[in-house]
Amino acid sequence: MRLQYIAIEGVIGAGKTSLARKLCEKYDARLLLEEHEANPFLSDFYKDQHRYAFQTQLFFLLSRYRQQQDIPQSDLFHQTLVADYVFAKDRIFAAITLDDREMVLYDKIAGLLERDIQVPDLVVYLQSSTRRLMTNIRKRGREYETDMSEDYIRNLNEAYNQFFFNYKASPLLVVNSTEIDFVNNDKDFNELVDQLTRPVAGVQYYSPQK
Repeated sequence: MRLQYIAIEGVIGAGKTSLARKLCEKYDARLLLEEHEANPFLSDFYKDQHRYAFQTQLFFLLSRYRQQQDIPQSDLFHQTLVADYVFAKDRIFAAITLDDREMVLYDKIAGLLERDIQVPDLVVYLQSSTRRLMTNIRKRGREYETDMSEDYIRNLNEAYNQFFFNYKASPLLVVNSTEIDFVNNDKDFNELVDQLTRPVAGVQYYSPQK
């Protein structure tokens, strides 16, 4: 793998963190993960989104910015960095949870921070159905996700699809992951890895045949 910086993306439950971990293990790469559990507002947000949306979003924005500042220009021991998010996706959540006044303030803060963000060499978007996402969320049983509604995931899924339909910041590989299991099925994982070894320019799509 000659790419230096790969970002795995997808809606909650898509398996982006699991894939990032498996890629790091396979290629001895450095791993960069979102710090969901560190957000003190997250569990309250899923119970009352209107009340806690801005605090939750601002914490994530600043946390992701701090992490991005720690990305080294080079690493003698790990030539590849794999992250389970792209910084720009923060706006997806902001757009569907914040009201108009909050969004104006958010845009001013995010606009200042985005200037210093390093763009990935490749973004892998794990596209999945809402039903599959909900199944994965329930299966992993995270306490702060117990109050997450299917309507919220459906709206988020639509917002993600729209975001990546217009994404042009870096090469993008869109993976139809609804019917595959790259976590527990070695064949699915190896076939996906094979896609990552091929040059990606612009937007490419990978839809595994089952």
